[in-house]
Amino acid sequence: MDAKKQKRRAENEAYLKDKNVKAYLFAIGEAEGGDYHAKYGHGWAEGFKTGKWTFTDESTHPGAGYGGKTTASGLYQINVATWREYGEKQGLTDFSPHTQDLITVDILRTLGVIDKIKAGDIPGAMPKAATRWAALPEGPGKKNHYPPQPYAEYPKFLASYKSAGGTTK
Repeated sequence: MDAKKQKRRAENEAYLKDKNVKAYLFAIGEAEGGDYHAKYGHGWAEGFKTGKWTFTDESTHPGAGYGGKTTASGLYQINVATWREYGEKQGLTDFSPHTQDLITVDILRTLGVIDKIKAGDIPGAMPKAATRWAALPEGPGKKNHYPPQPYAEYPKFLASYKSAGGTTK
């Protein structure tokens, strides 16, 4: 792995140690209804309950989910293109829970909201994060960016964030 990738990955590892960043990732996962080993698609919930739409091989991205129309997988519904793009930046090749966390941190950095999250400025982070995760509201009293997609209302998102140890400014 080259020095640039090592540096990016080390920075993301440091962000993962921040309590507010960890709590924000937890809240995203809660809002997305996710699991580190879930594969998604329209009507996926029933298959997930029976184990049909889960994966155990973390050596690579699991590919298409229910119905073959989406590759959204894992806790944060990371698709193949996102996994390749953000994994490549950090020299990541697997799809383990830790890799999913690192990719999500890198997405938050790219959106320019990681410092807001670290500072506990959750309302300030929401509008941009909501453009990436359909289940997130754009902020207090606001809906999500992708109607009619179901989403977590802001009080529920904030409660998840705080339950995981996150603080607000």
